[in-house]
Amino acid sequence: MEDPIENRREGKKQRNIGILAHVDAGKTTVTEQLMLLSGSIRAAGDVNSGTALTDWLDVERRRGISVKTACALLDWQGNPVCLVDTPGHVDFAGEVERSLGVLDGAVLVISAVEGVQAHTELIWKSLRKLQIPTILFINKLDRLGADAHRILGQIGETLTDSALLMEEIQGQETESCSVSMLLKPETSPTFREDVLLTLAQKEPDLEERYLSGEEIPWEELMERWAKACRRGKCFPVLAGSAKMGVGIEELLDGILQFLPDASAQETEELSGIVFKVEHDPEMGKAAYVRLFGGSLRNRASVVIPGSEEEKEEKEEKITQIRRFSGRKYQDLGELHAGEIGALYGLSSIRNGDVLGKIPLHRECSLATPLLMVKAQAESEEKRPALLTALRELSEEDPLLGLEVNPETREMYVKITGAIQLEILEELLSQRYGLKAGFSTPTVIYKETPAGPGRGLEVYTMPKPCWAVVELSMEPLERGKGLHFRSVIKEKQLPYRYQHHVETSVKETLRQGLWGWEVTDALVTLIGGQHHHVHTHPLDFFVATPIAALRALTDCGSQLLEPFLRVRMSAGEEYLGKVLGQILDMRGEFDSPVIRRGEFTLEAVLPVASSLEYPVVFRSLTSGKGMYSSQFEGYRPCPDGLGASIPRRGVDPLDRSRWILHCRSALE
Repeated sequence: MEDPIENRREGKKQRNIGILAHVDAGKTTVTEQLMLLSGSIRAAGDVNSGTALTDWLDVERRRGISVKTACALLDWQGNPVCLVDTPGHVDFAGEVERSLGVLDGAVLVISAVEGVQAHTELIWKSLRKLQIPTILFINKLDRLGADAHRILGQIGETLTDSALLMEEIQGQETESCSVSMLLKPETSPTFREDVLLTLAQKEPDLEERYLSGEEIPWEELMERWAKACRRGKCFPVLAGSAKMGVGIEELLDGILQFLPDASAQETEELSGIVFKVEHDPEMGKAAYVRLFGGSLRNRASVVIPGSEEEKEEKEEKITQIRRFSGRKYQDLGELHAGEIGALYGLSSIRNGDVLGKIPLHRECSLATPLLMVKAQAESEEKRPALLTALRELSEEDPLLGLEVNPETREMYVKITGAIQLEILEELLSQRYGLKAGFSTPTVIYKETPAGPGRGLEVYTMPKPCWAVVELSMEPLERGKGLHFRSVIKEKQLPYRYQHHVETSVKETLRQGLWGWEVTDALVTLIGGQHHHVHTHPLDFFVATPIAALRALTDCGSQLLEPFLRVRMSAGEEYLGKVLGQILDMRGEFDSPVIRRGEFTLEAVLPVASSLEYPVVFRSLTSGKGMYSSQFEGYRPCPDGLGASIPRRGVDPLDRSRWILHCRSALE
């Protein structure tokens, strides 16, 4: 078997390809079959039996789902390919989100039975935002109810009109299903016409030649089609059955032909991004890095960016470099541009850190935690161990956002759903031997100013101190976030103090008057004073929180609640009941579409009133209905609804106590 890394270093083209899908579309089975056909493994693993190469965690093997992103290495026709297998369940979309930025191309797997689902659309939008070339693979042709041409219609309606089926499909809904590529000179005139029409939408010169009646040579047509696919302008659709091994060879050929290699983004200057962090009990922290430029060697020093809190960069040495395929690894002395590897010895490194020059990149948002739970140790003696474990897990998944109340010592983490919470409990038990309790999930609300307001704090006593801060606050459009600006000059207040005010405002407004993060607000520094003798550098960190919360109090704080956009389909006989349930939950719905005795409906539901609705819906439809959801956004919460949470730490509006706290004078 050829070594993918050695092939890469001999000048052959490396590809880093993501395998993405909605849950249960067969993504991990596709990965296994790609590995098997390429000769990288001797037997294909099975998700349900817990033998899949990329699902190596105990919890993944027992549950039959992917929880963490994993890499798998193969070689096809002398070209090394690193497959990045990502979780399909929406609760683990954060893993997908962090992986997208390191990909050269992607394979989006869609079930030939269930078709395009809400999470499929969300992934697709992110792929298009990042302009990642993509192959669409319609899987499970052998399943009862499979209809690739129906799914192709869904792709055209919901994803893109620039996708084209590249194969002839036979024997759907049977184990003898088969596919054959149409990329031959003697291909059908219909397929040739489809390629021309699809390309002509993207290539004006080709459109002119086509309309003038010019005969386009087949070889030129195929070359231009492949180039358009590698640029992410057009999208080849392939099909098969991973379970039966059908269409896998064609998919491997398609990866080489229709997806770009890593060299398109390579630079000579060091440039890499950390997309995954793990904790190895023997080796310590492992940082998975995709290098876009330069190289890294054992014992090399790496500059690690400072955190938002610390700001200062750190320099640490790499002690080991490994490349992984599942849990198997090989020690490397060096990592080159275009490759993915795990770095050890960098204790300060975090998910999302950039090494060297920032790559042409690549941020998107697939996951938004909408629930929060309180973690409770089994006993007071186990509390420090639980805190350490949760800190490690939060480094691996920053969306957990661990928060600790310094007064009550309560620990809170954010989650995206019930499945993630169950997995978190199992990870704590298996990896750390800890039994943790979790509270009933609380919806994560947000706050926003109800109108304009101002806040002033004059902190000049007791000496030595001198900091005057005056802020204005006003609401912004929904989804704009929190913004800060200053309208005063350096002469009035030195810029270093203005920077202290900005930092403090953003930190303070992580908790508003209801205890939730403040968003969609513009905070403006409109006045300030310092004293050449009495001002201490930390004085503005004392005064600013008081001024900021006074401004929010003057504005009035409007509570915001999260909403989901859901898609449901079931028998027409259930429609009336479902519509009534949506209204009971304070939801809104679009006009349902009814076809062949089934309805399809999109609705927008408040998270707070619909937490249990997926279970209710499936019970109502005897498990036959389909339900999927994605985050829609935040909207104002009606008066009398919603919830507040206790403030973590001392309240700056309790001015005297806050000043004593800042001066470390509280008992």
